[in-house]
Amino acid sequence: MVNKTITEVLPMSASRRLPPLSLTDADRTYLTQRAHSRSARHAEVIRAQMLLAYADGEPVQAIADRLQMARNAVRRCVAKALALGPRQALKDLPRPGRPRQITPEARAWIVSLACQKPKDLGLAPEFWSESLLAQYVREHAVAAGHPSAQWVQQGTISKLLAEHELHPHRMTYYLQRRDPEFEAKMVQVLHVYQPVEFTFDDDGQPTVRWSSDEKPGIQALGSTAPDRAPQPATGQGTWQRDHEYVRHGTVSLLAGIDLATGEILGLVRPRHRSAEFVEFLQTLDQKYPTGVKIQIILDNHSAHTSRETRAYLATVPNRFDFVFTPKHASWLNLIEVFFAKLSKQLLKGIRVNSTDELADRMLAYIDWLNQDPVPFRWRWTPKDVEDAHVI
Repeated sequence: MVNKTITEVLPMSASRRLPPLSLTDADRTYLTQRAHSRSARHAEVIRAQMLLAYADGEPVQAIADRLQMARNAVRRCVAKALALGPRQALKDLPRPGRPRQITPEARAWIVSLACQKPKDLGLAPEFWSESLLAQYVREHAVAAGHPSAQWVQQGTISKLLAEHELHPHRMTYYLQRRDPEFEAKMVQVLHVYQPVEFTFDDDGQPTVRWSSDEKPGIQALGSTAPDRAPQPATGQGTWQRDHEYVRHGTVSLLAGIDLATGEILGLVRPRHRSAEFVEFLQTLDQKYPTGVKIQIILDNHSAHTSRETRAYLATVPNRFDFVFTPKHASWLNLIEVFFAKLSKQLLKGIRVNSTDELADRMLAYIDWLNQDPVPFRWRWTPKDVEDAHVI
């Protein structure tokens, strides 16, 4: 339907009688729903009530008095319904105004700017804001050959970005595959997750399966004032804490989880080197009788393949079997689920007086989980990884 202005729709004289308005059953049902809607725009609700009343024979002046509207507003609504149809009359007609002045070429240029970083154009910020982009366009439009955009304002920039679904002030993350053997290594890791019970390898040797990693640099932060407890019915319903804190140093947590039982093994040390990793392996070695193979999923940290680590493995031949996750894919290591849980339940907001206290708190947390261990189940298949668009 061709858009018309309000002037084209209205009769030539305000005193001229409007013809009757006839409604189809479908139009009447639609208008009735709109007239009683609680979610539609208020203007549409009022217009629907006007049209229903006029179609039922109620005079324009009576409708205006009952709805407390101007008489001319009722006439304009009825006139639109007569010219464009009752459903179109509920909407606002396009109003005459100044035609678009920014040329298509200038608009394309602005969109291309939004797809670049400000720093690549000689500006200090990392990302665009709408006001910064508008300012840059105004300052460079003429030199770029787009004088029609030299007076552009932030509102125009906002509408233009919305048209193209661009959000240059935001950042989302993706995961790039950087390991040429990603597929093969991923399948190997996922294969380890399949037999979660105590099993035997191809040689008939009993095998236990672990997922292990390190969480280095855990800060031991201390408070400078005591926390304040919540107080019922006082408006203070949360814990309150002074903003200042004291740094007591950092510790590293070396942890592993038994894929069959969910038992967690933790080792907290001031540093994270090959010596600490070997100590962790020795702890696992002491846990199981001779003849049991210990298969461990690990990432590609240098401590896992260092000379010191290889020297220790030579002293316990056929005891450990390392399965490495692909590079840049530590998310395949199931121990990360435990680290996320640890951060959420304990480390987030923790305050201690020393690194020793922090270590004790983490080990106590692990002991608490081991009272009722929950085996983590990896349910993703290689196809699920593909569907997640890991590229």
